[in-house]
Amino acid sequence: MERADSKIATGLDAFPFFAKYGHYVLATVVLVSIVNVILRRYSKSSSIVSKEPVATKELSPDEGELSYRAPVSERDRDNRYVIRDAEFNEYETAVGPEDEPYLPKDLQHVKFDYKRPSEEEIVERSLQFYKIADARRTLRFFSPDPVPREVIRNIVRAAGTSPSGAHTEPWTFVLVSNTSMKENIREIVEREEEINYLKRMGKKWTTDLQPLKTDWRKEYLTTAPYLILVFKQDYGFLPNGKRKIHYYKEMSVAIACGILITAIQYAGLVTLTSTPLNCGPALRVLLDRPVNEKLVLLLPVGYPAEDATVPALKRKDLDEVLVEFE
Repeated sequence: MERADSKIATGLDAFPFFAKYGHYVLATVVLVSIVNVILRRYSKSSSIVSKEPVATKELSPDEGELSYRAPVSERDRDNRYVIRDAEFNEYETAVGPEDEPYLPKDLQHVKFDYKRPSEEEIVERSLQFYKIADARRTLRFFSPDPVPREVIRNIVRAAGTSPSGAHTEPWTFVLVSNTSMKENIREIVEREEEINYLKRMGKKWTTDLQPLKTDWRKEYLTTAPYLILVFKQDYGFLPNGKRKIHYYKEMSVAIACGILITAIQYAGLVTLTSTPLNCGPALRVLLDRPVNEKLVLLLPVGYPAEDATVPALKRKDLDEVLVEFE
């Protein structure tokens, strides 16, 4: 036993640092390993609260602030609301056999039904469409006058004709006209927008918005007869319940929103493209949308108020936005 100890001591003498501090190094390595294991286990058990964006709210049986309640699957260990959106990388998480398309393999291709107009006609059409689009303005003052629901449904139907990656159609349009629901939406938005304007957005951003006379108050959310909330589907589901990849979902939904806004203008109505920060998860839960959907835009839709005003803005000239090669 003495010989073994002697050999060990002799070996350590060759490394004076380890001979003197080796037990500290060993203790540090063991401690770091233990902490790492604990953190990994905690991260797995509470990953739902470690990712942004997160909205939390204490659960209380006697509180009556909001009418929405997060599902049990979206509460943490302390029974707090933990509302977040799903995360899904469409290019890393392929589902199903790679040689099996989502669309039918024998998908029929039919002749395109098209009657070619004259050059004079397409010039006239393009000019008329430009005039309609150029008259579009962002409105913050709405009339409460009712709008036929059929009109709004036709507008959304038009937006649904948008092209999409692999024809996955990764969008959901939620139409809200219920007064109580609109009040809840406004409460959520204004609560977050007040924080946005006071803290999150910063001095420069709020300064740039001053000429437009915007603030955290959003009266139009309860004045306009309709609210359209556009959700992006990060992924879909196959008939067998497995995930369906959505390609180019951001671009696809953006195009659909452009068609939606243009259809609103063409119908003779007005809107506002609202993108309130940090409201998406709470609004998703309020509207009972699944975790694979994320809020992209919130648009109030209706007629303008009689005394509505808009900023006297000027758009860029064509030569400022168009580069031509002939």
